[in-house]
Amino acid sequence: MAKRDYYDILGIQKGADEKEIKRAYKRLAMKYHPDRTKGDKDSEEKFKEINEAYEILNDKEKRAAYDQYGHAAFEQGGFGGGAGGFGGGFGGFGGFEDIFSEMFGGGGGGRQRVVRGDDLRYDIEITLEEAVRGVTKDIQIRTLVHCDECNGTGAEKGSKVETCSTCHGQGRVRRQQGFFVTETACPHCHGTGKKIEKPCKQCHGDGRVHKTESLSVKIPAGVDTGNQLRLTGKGAAGENGAPAGDLYVVIHVQDHHIFERDGNNLYCEVPISFTQAALGGEIEVPTLEGRAKLKIPEGTQTGKMFRMRGKGITAMRSGYAGDLICKIVVETPVSLNEEQKTLLRQLEESLEGHDTQRPKHSSFFDGVKKFFDNLGK
Repeated sequence: MAKRDYYDILGIQKGADEKEIKRAYKRLAMKYHPDRTKGDKDSEEKFKEINEAYEILNDKEKRAAYDQYGHAAFEQGGFGGGAGGFGGGFGGFGGFEDIFSEMFGGGGGGRQRVVRGDDLRYDIEITLEEAVRGVTKDIQIRTLVHCDECNGTGAEKGSKVETCSTCHGQGRVRRQQGFFVTETACPHCHGTGKKIEKPCKQCHGDGRVHKTESLSVKIPAGVDTGNQLRLTGKGAAGENGAPAGDLYVVIHVQDHHIFERDGNNLYCEVPISFTQAALGGEIEVPTLEGRAKLKIPEGTQTGKMFRMRGKGITAMRSGYAGDLICKIVVETPVSLNEEQKTLLRQLEESLEGHDTQRPKHSSFFDGVKKFFDNLGK
């Protein structure tokens, strides 16, 4: 089945910038995250599809290759293995291994083929507060570990482990037809390079078993949605005693009920009364460090932005602190009693003819009058 266009998956235009890509990814990833969809298969597939699209479009080189060649850029022999690494391991380096094997004779020297373990991916959801301050999370992953019963050899205790006579321990066999040379996994030892007399009953000769591992992940302060933490050697165990792969923990920051994040800046809407807007004054606003004072000038209009420097999020690498931008929303009073209505009518009457006190009102209706005058010509 043909793959969907990555831009369509994220719901963005082809010319979208980095912020648009990240914003679209964050919105969709939060919607289809497994923790929220509770085992819904369709949502899980969409979540994988979204992650794959983001992995390509958020990388300048991969995105350029995709824009030029489409999905063909990441098929076998294409651009570095592409996003397919999420399925059978995060890195997707198998194609390069085969190429090097062909060029240099399958590893040479009759050595047993050693394959590094697969990289793994774990998606974790944290709150904005946890992202700002940093947090340690306990997680569980399903992975491959070396079998304790046979110490990773794949053989029962006391049984013989011999070098495969077909591939002489290389795990690969080469065939030459004219100028062409092909190399495949050995059909007798299935690429292990060894022949086991009695396979281990626990791991059935593989040397590895599936196990649920518990890990503590230290998430540094300042992370954002899409950031990845690499835990070296915490991926799946390798074959024939080879090193384990790595675990990549991908961060997803939950939406906040007060703040909206854009990079290291925070945005929030601050409601003020009609009287505060007209007369000015000092109000309290929320920050990540607690309450802070914000001075409101006389005649503040709704939509006015006030920047509080250094009150945003401190960047993970540079240590630079972003800003908090407060958007003022003038709140219209509701459920007025008769006395209050009378007072407001008196205020409205007192403003009639004083255009300097209602500049937007005056300029708007002057513009409307000019529009209709021109329309009638």
